[in-house]
Amino acid sequence: MPDRGRFLTFDLGAESGRAVLGAVECGKLSLTDVHRFPNEPQRVLGRFYWDTVRLFAEIKKGIALCVQEHGPALEGMGVDTWGVDYALLDSNDELLGLPYHYRDHRTDGVMNRTFEIVPRADIYNATGIQFMQLNTLFQLMAQRLSGSPILDQAQTLLFTPDLLHFWLTGQKANEFTIATTSQCYDPRARDWARPMLERLGIPSRLFGEIVEPGTVLGLLHPSVRSELGAGAVPVIAPATHDTGSAVAAAPAEGKDDWAYISCGTWSLVGVETPGPVISEKTLEYNLTNEGGVYGTTRLLRNVMGLWILQQSRRSWERQGHAYTYEELARQADDAPPFAALVDPDAPSFLNPDDMVEAIGAFCRETGQRAPVGVASTVRTIIESLALKYRWVIERLEEVTGGRIETIHMIGGGIQNRGLCQATADACDRRVLAGPVEATAAGNVLVQAIATGHVGSLEAGRAMIRASFPLVEYQPQRRADWDAAYSLFVTRLRG
Repeated sequence: MPDRGRFLTFDLGAESGRAVLGAVECGKLSLTDVHRFPNEPQRVLGRFYWDTVRLFAEIKKGIALCVQEHGPALEGMGVDTWGVDYALLDSNDELLGLPYHYRDHRTDGVMNRTFEIVPRADIYNATGIQFMQLNTLFQLMAQRLSGSPILDQAQTLLFTPDLLHFWLTGQKANEFTIATTSQCYDPRARDWARPMLERLGIPSRLFGEIVEPGTVLGLLHPSVRSELGAGAVPVIAPATHDTGSAVAAAPAEGKDDWAYISCGTWSLVGVETPGPVISEKTLEYNLTNEGGVYGTTRLLRNVMGLWILQQSRRSWERQGHAYTYEELARQADDAPPFAALVDPDAPSFLNPDDMVEAIGAFCRETGQRAPVGVASTVRTIIESLALKYRWVIERLEEVTGGRIETIHMIGGGIQNRGLCQATADACDRRVLAGPVEATAAGNVLVQAIATGHVGSLEAGRAMIRASFPLVEYQPQRRADWDAAYSLFVTRLRG
């Protein structure tokens, strides 16, 4: 087994992207920032799009900077991004329109119209995926129901990381973990849900070959190499869904008594299972079965996450108050507890014009006083997220029959220590927080396993434990949180 390897990873999130150089050496993994850049979706005539071509330009800039600052020798590179969004290509492999953002309002009301064609239970039985109007399936149905000619013209559907890998290599493929986010994939057949798609009038020709995480897609395209002065680097598909990469880096020790919460714009709360869990109960609880690495399934629930805090911060910025996340966290610590509670997954929080006003409106509609001031609003968000995590954890235990003892919190959101402590308190379980850079670490880890620099997923997770600090949080104030949870499940989710 080679004793040293260097891998370039591109991790694109809803707000920002980064190029990170990962090095595997002497049983440890290190990460070095190469390039960070904003991800700024664009509104055009009332529509919401990703600026994907600019993101590709930033990826190329990351490669160039890596070559200049660290040399051209790399064992691999790979891209991960958020889920569900896609681009359509014509027969000449050219883009058909700008790629839509999953928060665009074109999918409003589309789920119910879709269920009139194929019942909700049939769709879930075929895909095992949580119902959200932003899913690829409903985005495609929005195009079909609007009479858009693009679906008839399109020949290929590539999810966002697939598209970026295609532009890097000239090779087209749909990577497994990102494909499973779409609600167009049948996890039991391990193929596209073609009968369901045909019933909905979505052409199955759009969906291509599915490749596993760790697949070498090809070498960096000669045009990119000559433009950037780079070598013939293998482009390796990691778990291209960012949560798939993050969970790969969860520092668990092989037992089945742990759950993960991947904290960012979204909070992904789940467990790792050996296969899909699709039943009447998982449908009732709207749990999702997404693909994991090396034969695993991520049974989880998507929770709205720190998007609510991000958008509240933007609301205050528009009023002339530019708070850092650290300042907001400190203010929340001093606010009275449980002044108000919200369901983070309420549809009104998906993409409101003013998040702070949306929080206030939700509270008033549920018979509560709206939080007053910045500190109280932030505390409402943090406590509501922690209580929603508990609700999901309990549902996961019910459908799997297991007991979760430890929650691994990973990702950038764990820098909010108040959220980590609130999660331990609300769930009455030990929380281990770390690593912060879980997605980049998991991306590198899959590349390292693919090239023989790490022997297995278990060995890789041991490497993660040896490489990054973990912070432990123990539950406190159980009675207060139990009372708040009772209110949460009866008033807000009852």
